[in-house]
Amino acid sequence: MKLKELLRGMEILQMHADPEINIHNVVYDTRKTIMPGDLFVAISGFAFDGNSYIEQAMAQGAVAVVTAKKPEKDIPYILVSSDRMALAMLGINFFGEPAKSMKMIGVTGTNGKTSVTLLTKHVLERVLGAKVGLIGTMENLIGQEVIPTERTTPENFELQQLFAAMRSAGCEYCVMEVSSHAIALDRVGGVEFDVAAFTNLSEDHLIFHKTMENYCDTKAQLFHRCKAAVFNRDDSWYSRISAGVTCPVITTAAKSDAMLRAENVSMEAQRVSFTAVYKEEKVAVSLPIPGGFTVYNALTVLGIVLQLGISLTDAAAALATASGVKGRVEVVPTPGKPYTVLIDYAHTPDGLENVLSSVRKFCKGRLIAVFGCGGDRDSGKRPVMGKIGTDLSDFAVITSDNPRNEDPNAIIQDILKGITRGSDAYVVIEDRRKAIRYAMDKAEKNDIIVLAGKGHETYQEIRGVKYPLDERVEVNEYLSETEN
Repeated sequence: MKLKELLRGMEILQMHADPEINIHNVVYDTRKTIMPGDLFVAISGFAFDGNSYIEQAMAQGAVAVVTAKKPEKDIPYILVSSDRMALAMLGINFFGEPAKSMKMIGVTGTNGKTSVTLLTKHVLERVLGAKVGLIGTMENLIGQEVIPTERTTPENFELQQLFAAMRSAGCEYCVMEVSSHAIALDRVGGVEFDVAAFTNLSEDHLIFHKTMENYCDTKAQLFHRCKAAVFNRDDSWYSRISAGVTCPVITTAAKSDAMLRAENVSMEAQRVSFTAVYKEEKVAVSLPIPGGFTVYNALTVLGIVLQLGISLTDAAAALATASGVKGRVEVVPTPGKPYTVLIDYAHTPDGLENVLSSVRKFCKGRLIAVFGCGGDRDSGKRPVMGKIGTDLSDFAVITSDNPRNEDPNAIIQDILKGITRGSDAYVVIEDRRKAIRYAMDKAEKNDIIVLAGKGHETYQEIRGVKYPLDERVEVNEYLSETEN
């Protein structure tokens, strides 16, 4: 492909390269081998500046460099205002604008993104028989083919490559989680969404965004690059995130007035049900996924598919056939035991409050919470989660989550600062495996144990190393040990 074709739609400040030159590949990752004929994109990262690699890239055969910093040496280069946005546009052009061949649906918010995207995919497949691609925290999917992922939204060039693979596989829709990092770092740069949806906003990623206002405003950018939108009106950040949005909007709510409302909500241990009210239409909705937040997730899904032209009746019928989402209020089988174990990904104050409040409504015995907080993340939420976890449970086991590069005990000490209940309301067990076993040892008839924070993850990250830790396996091993 000629360089001039790759540069279409890009904001170029200076052009010091032959636009007619043929480009073999685009490389930005300095860990990858650069081949003769490649175009190198120098990204100014947080830990490493790709501009320091320019000389080596040229020596390996790169024919030109795209950069936001003017090179010191006389080499072929294209100076751009944003290196990350440039990489996004390069990906779009290199792969032939693949997103334009599909209906694009983006879901943003602190909690609920995974459930909403998976349920939306299910409705589209069930009602329309469509092939649907999915990009999310747990996995990427092309139809039913699983493609592993390490972050919520891939880097922009790989994202376009994934879109191209979906197009080649015949996907008509792409449903994706859109994180605030993906927006801020232009991973979704140049992508226009047919529908964008907002679930909720609570404290998270403040090491990166610094303030909740910045966090909200970053997510709000998504709604100025979409053709239709869905907003949770019950969320306290609704007014700010929806300000200035000019596309057609559907608002959802279970408490306040909205275009799409949930009425007559009923929660049981194995499901939730409610009446969805949209304009003059009322439809019964039931999902085999417990928890009050399931109502909000379902409303968001219904809002999305309504914007896509699917009827409320058809969407509700499809939701009734959905299965639970791994790591989201997931029931772990405990045959022969009188208590229940639930696994949930709740790793934010709002997420922990939601899951414990929801479980409380159908818990007939004691509610036992097992939770910790992640390392290398906003430390300000730790005492908040300590208070929530102990206030909303009958007993809490404070343990480790993914300490990453921090001292696990130091994280726990931060959690303890927020606890106001007496020492008889909680125990500290740093080793997460031992914490799970302790909770199961203490559980009695009708108790519910909530293992919060890990969800779908099957590892624990300590000092940069991911060690195997699947809580389903831990529960099963405990049951096997205690039977013998």
